[in-house]
Amino acid sequence: MSEPGIETIDRAQAAARLPEFPALLDMALLAQTRARAPYSKFRVGAAVLAESGRCYPGCNVESASYGATICAERGAIVGAIAAGEKGIRACVVVTPTPEPSSPCGICRQLLAEFGPDVAVFAATTAGDGVVVARLADLLPRAFWAGDLGAAAADSDR
Repeated sequence: MSEPGIETIDRAQAAARLPEFPALLDMALLAQTRARAPYSKFRVGAAVLAESGRCYPGCNVESASYGATICAERGAIVGAIAAGEKGIRACVVVTPTPEPSSPCGICRQLLAEFGPDVAVFAATTAGDGVVVARLADLLPRAFWAGDLGAAAADSDR
């Protein structure tokens, strides 16, 4: 990719940048096999690295009521939060596409809750390429928690 702050590297380079990458990738690949995707057939696995150093997997779970569907990244984040984690350092997502797919907008927004420096690694089961970016580069001009405080302060006038 040629967008500022977004690079395509290989898995070895990803591991050099994030030593936990191989374990996160293995966790995401296993989670991908457990995805429930009877409608789209688009099985996604993810794993997040919490600030504590622990890793949490997630997979997409589809529902006939599409709004009830949950993405793999959000599933992994929910698992981390349920375990008492307060922060996320990195997210690895694996898709069954020829090129790595980035997290969707909703997942980017939820990852934004943990700050602009969350590292996102997108991989694929079809090759060695990994797209890596800081969350701020994937979601420029994000809606941050500080925006809520600014709105509340404005409404008090």
